[in-house]
Amino acid sequence: MTDQETMTDLIFSEKKMSDNYSIWASECTNMKLRDTFLTLLNRSHKTQSDLFTAAQQKGWYKPIPQAQDTMVQQAYQQFSNQAPQG
Repeated sequence: MTDQETMTDLIFSEKKMSDNYSIWASECTNMKLRDTFLTLLNRSHKTQSDLFTAAQQKGWYKPIPQAQDTMVQQAYQQFSNQAPQG
């Protein structure tokens, strides 16, 4: 396995773990355990960000180009109308 493949695998693993921590925290009835999951979620996001930055600097991970302001505004308006009221 190349360094690039290893880095990509680590990034995808962190993404999956972040998803899991989020689900487990939201469905946890024990508040101490919930807080632990949230701490782990925070750490996982930090690790994922660090891995992403390292991969991006090596040219291994290219983000989607930044959207124009008008596109962001259109998406915001579209989805803010769908937000639950209450």
